[in-house]
Amino acid sequence: MIRSLFTAASGMLAQQLNLDNIANNLANASTAGFRRRRLQFQDLLYQNMIMPGSAATSQTTVAAGLQIGLGTRPSASEIVQTQGDFAATGNPLDLTVEGLGFFQVHLPNGDTAYTRSGAFHLDAQGNVVTAEGDPIEPPITIPSGASSISIGADGTVSVTQPGQQVAQQVGSIQLALFPNPGGLNSVGKNLFLATTASGDPIVGTPGGTEGLGTVQQGMLEQANVNVVEEFIQMIMAQRSYEANSRVVRASDEMSQLLNNLGH
Repeated sequence: MIRSLFTAASGMLAQQLNLDNIANNLANASTAGFRRRRLQFQDLLYQNMIMPGSAATSQTTVAAGLQIGLGTRPSASEIVQTQGDFAATGNPLDLTVEGLGFFQVHLPNGDTAYTRSGAFHLDAQGNVVTAEGDPIEPPITIPSGASSISIGADGTVSVTQPGQQVAQQVGSIQLALFPNPGGLNSVGKNLFLATTASGDPIVGTPGGTEGLGTVQQGMLEQANVNVVEEFIQMIMAQRSYEANSRVVRASDEMSQLLNNLGH
C-alpha cells in the first residue's frame, strides 16, 4: 500500500504539469505565431516479483511474469508544428510564412533566433525589427519617406519613393528550415533557438528548392491552439488527477484498517 501511495502521487504530479502546459497553451491562444505544446508521458521502473522468461521448472519457463509498475512521469513537451490560421491586417510589415520556415532575428548577444511571428516594425533608422527592437536577418532598411512597401512571395522587399514610378529593391527576406523543428528551444518573446536536437538551420529563399514556404504580406499567422481541444485535454487531466487522488485515499483507508487490526 505504501507503493500505491507513491505511484498515485506520481500520476497526480504528472497531471499537474499537464495542466500547467494546457494553461500555457490557452494563455497564448491570441499570440501570433505561437506553437502549442503537447505533453508526453512514460512509465517508470517496474519491480520484478517474477521475471518473465524465468525458469518455472527444469523443463518450462514463466510465460508472463509478475511486474508491478511504479508510476509515470512527463518525458517531453512536444512542439506541435501545424500551420495556424491567417488573419488579414493590412499592415505592410505584417508577414506570415505559408508553409515551412522561420523568420530569422539577430539578438543583441550576437545569436540568431527564429520566429513564426511576422509582426515587424520600423525603428528610428528605418530598420525592419521585431517588437523588441531586434533586427531581422539579413538586415533590411526602408528609406525615409517611402510611400509604399511591397514584399513578394519570394521575400523580395521593394519600396516606392515619392516622385518615382519604378519600385526600388532594398533587400530580401530569407527563411530558415530545420531537420527537426520540434527540437528547438523556446526562449519566450515568440523566439526559438537552434539546438543539437533541432539540427543546423537550412537558410534559403522563400518558395525555393529547399522546401521553404512563401511569404505573404499584410497577414499574420495566429496561434495553432485549438481552444476546444485544449478544454477537452483539461477535462481529461482533471479526471485523471481525481482518479489518482482516489487511489491515495483508498490506500490510506486500507492502511488504517491494518493499523486497527490489533484494537
